[in-house]
Amino acid sequence: MSRPIVAAAQMRSGIDKEQNLSKAEDLIDEAVGRGARLVALPEHFSCGGPARLQREYAEPIPGPTIDRLRRKASGAGIYLVAGSLAESVPDSDRAFNTSVLIDPRGEILAAYRKIHLFDVEIGDQRAVRESEYFVAGDSVVAAHTEWGSVGLTICYDLRFPELYRALALTGAGIIFVVSSFLASTGRHHWEPLLRARAIENQVFVVAPDQAGPIPGSGTVRHGHSAIVDPWGTILAEVFDEEGVITAEIDFDHLAAVRRQLPSLGARRADVYEMDIGGESGRMR
Repeated sequence: MSRPIVAAAQMRSGIDKEQNLSKAEDLIDEAVGRGARLVALPEHFSCGGPARLQREYAEPIPGPTIDRLRRKASGAGIYLVAGSLAESVPDSDRAFNTSVLIDPRGEILAAYRKIHLFDVEIGDQRAVRESEYFVAGDSVVAAHTEWGSVGLTICYDLRFPELYRALALTGAGIIFVVSSFLASTGRHHWEPLLRARAIENQVFVVAPDQAGPIPGSGTVRHGHSAIVDPWGTILAEVFDEEGVITAEIDFDHLAAVRRQLPSLGARRADVYEMDIGGESGRMR
């Protein structure tokens, strides 16, 4: 199998949608110029404001933003993970937070709606309640490309290893984690979680993130977009600035890791599956 170059674009998206989209296209061009065949944008790439504003910018999929990126992908002949954007929900005042995978013909291969909504209150920060503005998805999503299956996840999903194991068991060799991860937690958790998801599932993890302040929110995004290999090695990383990172995806290395440490095949679901419906809640 060939060794494609994958790219993750780090952005500092603001509230000007047209400016954000123009920047995204510039970063895609930069990635393509560096030989990338799979390019990923971060979460909320078209609107970097608070959740309330993101919901107000919601649009259907396909719709104006995705159609624009479909043309971009087909013109460049690349697979494009269109980060995430707010997808309008009929008869609802909330939206889905949706990541879209586009193929080199400009066709939509898959759309993943974020399963785990970020409802938290950390220290003395203001509470974040994504569920006030977004509806949770209910499907694990992977799609087949010319380099095999790839999985789609979004930001807070990173804290739920079950999702990544499910994607690995479908055969995914690359999992995307499009994000707008907070700096307050990211400085402690972002890199360890990315490396853990790659190591425990023996996959490449591609994680484009947002960086800098979220306009109108009083919070800051972590940045530090990264590409991690199945051994847990960080192949590429950017810190706080906008930009593109690239890495070669070596599927022979992935196969070697899985052969040498066959942990996926050694799983004992028959032993450690939890019976959480019974009174005891014990392992069975």
